[in-house]
Amino acid sequence: MRLALIACTALALAIPLSAAEAATPQAEVTRIESSPGYRKAVSVLTAEHARTVEDIVRLTEIPAPPFGEALRAAAYRRDLEALGLVDVKVDAEGNVTGIRPGLKTRGKGPFVAVAAHLDTVFPAGTDVKVRRQGWRLAAPGIGDNTRSLATLLAWVRALDAASVQTDADLLIVGNVGEEGVGDLRGMKSLFQKGPYAGRISAFFSVDGSDPSGVVTAGVGSRRYHVVFSGPGGHSYGAFGIVNPMVAMAGAVTGLYAVKPPQTPKTTYSASVTGGGASVNAIPSSVFVDVDLRSEDAGALADLDRQFRASVESAVAAENATRSTAFGPIKAEMKLIGERPAGKTPSDSRLVRITQAAITARGFEPAEEASSTDANIPMSLGIPAVTIGAGGRGGRAHAPDEWIDVEPVEMVRGMSVGLLAILATAGLR
Repeated sequence: MRLALIACTALALAIPLSAAEAATPQAEVTRIESSPGYRKAVSVLTAEHARTVEDIVRLTEIPAPPFGEALRAAAYRRDLEALGLVDVKVDAEGNVTGIRPGLKTRGKGPFVAVAAHLDTVFPAGTDVKVRRQGWRLAAPGIGDNTRSLATLLAWVRALDAASVQTDADLLIVGNVGEEGVGDLRGMKSLFQKGPYAGRISAFFSVDGSDPSGVVTAGVGSRRYHVVFSGPGGHSYGAFGIVNPMVAMAGAVTGLYAVKPPQTPKTTYSASVTGGGASVNAIPSSVFVDVDLRSEDAGALADLDRQFRASVESAVAAENATRSTAFGPIKAEMKLIGERPAGKTPSDSRLVRITQAAITARGFEPAEEASSTDANIPMSLGIPAVTIGAGGRGGRAHAPDEWIDVEPVEMVRGMSVGLLAILATAGLR
């Protein structure tokens, strides 16, 4: 792929472009990359590097645990207002949005949305103080995803300083609920019931650091909290009655007997369990949390069916094996998370633009599958990708999470996303 893109770029530079050729993703990326406006915007990213790092530190040190993003959202709202964006607001779900109007659509849409999530995986009370050693910054959530929030601010500042205008409106979003039990609630609201529902034509999720990766497949998931209940009793005196723990074990064993397809990649995990009251008591209630995933909606639905069947079979088997004189085993399945699967085709204009931008800035593009905010628009058939904010980082979701903010590589990485966004929104 990289060789093909380089060849196209070289050809575009060697011969005059017709109108049709100028409309191709590779040619458009080449045109924009060589434009004075884009070059000046990149120089602004370099000049403003220290300010971007300050934004990363400042936002990281505002706690944003799951369902507790309000303080960071308020700060981000002030940031978007300070940039002069139009119609800056916090919606009913907690997403922060602001519009940078385009020349053609003038704030009315459709919009090219650029989003970074406000929340982290870390619970309330986590120490989020940033520790710095040279160019290395470390703190919970600093790379996933505070760096991206700061990058969005830097991009808007750079466009303004370079007097760059786009044809299409840019919708800048700091959204809630990307991590864990947040269940993509911010994106579900944005695309399905918020004021921008049905008005977004292309979507960039900015998440993590790596500028070479482009997520084109959204890994879907269904997550269950399953409670197995029974009469309970003394471990000696009531021996022989049904035991919900046996039913739970049977359900998990049944799930792990399933052989999922390797393509599309489909996985499962029995992740959390608990219950019971004492070592000398047959439990009256136990639970297990299960995570089911697949890149394909049909494969995920099939896995879901097999897991449900495993639960039903295990309950029936325990009730048939031991005494139900004091009551049978029952299972209650509660869906605690659902992320739809989706995909933006590799040959779509958005993916080709993004890959061309990655190549143009000297990186090797790599298509990936992941579970990100882009799942929602992908599932709705809206062109969407997830890209990195630029730079290096590691240990995501760990207390010692880190990023490298060395300016040359950081700005080169940041320039990728800016180029892809401008090629999608149209630069004048």
